[in-house]
Amino acid sequence: MNKTIVLAGGSGMLGRILQPFLTDRGYQVVVLSRSARSDSQVAEHVCWDGRNLGDWRFRLEGACAVINLAGRSVNCRYTQRNRDLILNSRTESTRVLGQAIARCNRPPPVWLNSSTATIYKHSIASSMGEAGAIGATREAKDEFSVRVARAWEEAFHEADVPDTRRVALRTAMVLSGDDGSVFDVLTRLVRSGLGGKMASGTQFVSWIHHVDFCRAIEFLLRSDDISGPVNVAAPNPVTNRHLMETLRSLCGVHFGLPATRWMLEVGALVMRTETELIIKSRRVVPDLLLHAGFRFNFAAIREALAQILAEVAVN
Repeated sequence: MNKTIVLAGGSGMLGRILQPFLTDRGYQVVVLSRSARSDSQVAEHVCWDGRNLGDWRFRLEGACAVINLAGRSVNCRYTQRNRDLILNSRTESTRVLGQAIARCNRPPPVWLNSSTATIYKHSIASSMGEAGAIGATREAKDEFSVRVARAWEEAFHEADVPDTRRVALRTAMVLSGDDGSVFDVLTRLVRSGLGGKMASGTQFVSWIHHVDFCRAIEFLLRSDDISGPVNVAAPNPVTNRHLMETLRSLCGVHFGLPATRWMLEVGALVMRTETELIIKSRRVVPDLLLHAGFRFNFAAIREALAQILAEVAVN
């Protein structure tokens, strides 16, 4: 049996986490990236531009799976140029992968494509399973991520690939100790005394430990009866207040200066990011994964954060 997985956008943070996990389990990983150069010892890198068909498409022939993680980071200011890059990098890479799969004589039997848990509406009172309400698409700045998510999934489902099972990965915030990750940023804020609640602190944060993210990907690769959108998130989202309190406790920091909405706006401007990433409430739960029998190694935020802190200390 061919155990080749084509991993588009595999040079990003999630791709770098996923590569060794898959190779350790006997898969041969072929990474599609904008540069064929890589220091990776566990994957072959093939060049693509994420927009146009090229010789890279022949690597999909007979592969056991395609995983698409391609997309420009949303951690930036939402200028018109950046908005276009964020949207186009997701929809164009998805469309061209669909075109490549459609041309295969032996198409991959499964295609996992990134989406995002931010597709759901802002919610504090209600949890959002896969049947939850999708966010609005009006032109307000705070709904930009919803518009991107919807366009992303539309491009995915428009692909004419009848012999390939498709799963849209509505992934929550992935917690890992990598430099520049959300966990890294929050930990630095806590240790500098700035780790208090953000805005009201009542907004929910959906998250998943990086080990469970990888395990969920493998589970979905093997689950022939699962298709459509899947929430890749831990079963216990927490409020921003609880998240920061827990991280402060684990770091041995007893005080954290809270950040009001206007402080977040100023901080986001300085850090060249957007407050939407912090203020929107994402109370997403993995109904489908749980129903299918997936068991999380890290279902509670405290044990997840503690493990990553220990992991970072060792490394």
